Amino acid sequence: MLYLRSFTFPSQERESFNFHGARRQCYNTVYPFGVLCRFDPTLLTMDAVTILYGGNGSGKSTMLNVMADKLALTRDARYNRSTFFEEYVALCDAEVQGNLPPESRIITSDDVFDYMLNLRALNEGIDAQREDMFRQYAADRQVTQAFRTMARRSTQSAYVRKQMGGNIREQSNGESAMFCFTSRIGDGGLYLLDEPENSLSPERQLELMQFLEDSARFYGCQFIIATHSPFLLAMRGARIYDLDADPVVRRKWTELPAVRTYFDFFASHADDFRGE
Repeated sequence: MLYLRSFTFPSQERESFNFHGARRQCYNTVYPFGVLCRFDPTLLTMDAVTILYGGNGSGKSTMLNVMADKLALTRDARYNRSTFFEEYVALCDAEVQGNLPPESRIITSDDVFDYMLNLRALNEGIDAQREDMFRQYAADRQVTQAFRTMARRSTQSAYVRKQMGGNIREQSNGESAMFCFTSRIGDGGLYLLDEPENSLSPERQLELMQFLEDSARFYGCQFIIATHSPFLLAMRGARIYDLDADPVVRRKWTELPAVRTYFDFFASHADDFRGE
């Protein structure tokens, strides 16, 4: 399903016309002006899975944030917005098919990190709700101070877990990160994912790749993903834009420098895998 068919970023000429030099001299930064105008063409045509590939500083995260702002997508974590962000977004154009499903959202690395921190807070007993239960547990049983200290380490934990049930999840960082995606990506919707491979092991990245492929193929989801993970870049049928190229071009995943680096490295160690 294609909810977003294309997105156009302003060219350098259009940026300059709408943002004259006198105003540039008043500020230390005019972000996101001047970041994406080097791209030509400025029009990105989307597919069910579109991937923005590039190294650090290539502008892929800026692209996602601009698109999310233009489309008014739901987001959890805050992000840095300059004085001129709204002015820049107004110069962008989006071709949307009908109305975006309300489930549509952007999921960034900060969202995943915040989710894991919140989960860890629950598991470590520093959440306010858990503290209230600790106090209630102690009051109900009229325990001594010594026993209260011991109970906080063991018996109270069992009590709180029984009361809160599935609200607390004992998971590794990778499991928590994976659950963050699966719990936020529903049936249908446009989802922008910013480097979702962060905090995921290679095995988890493959699991996420399969989940995203199935969601796009069978459940009417559309994804725009900023990544340099070779596993996600290998997604079947993905339209890949190489933002490190000038001008930006479409490439096969096997043509991308990062993927070639992995290939060359393992090829040079092929004998090690054969046990020679």
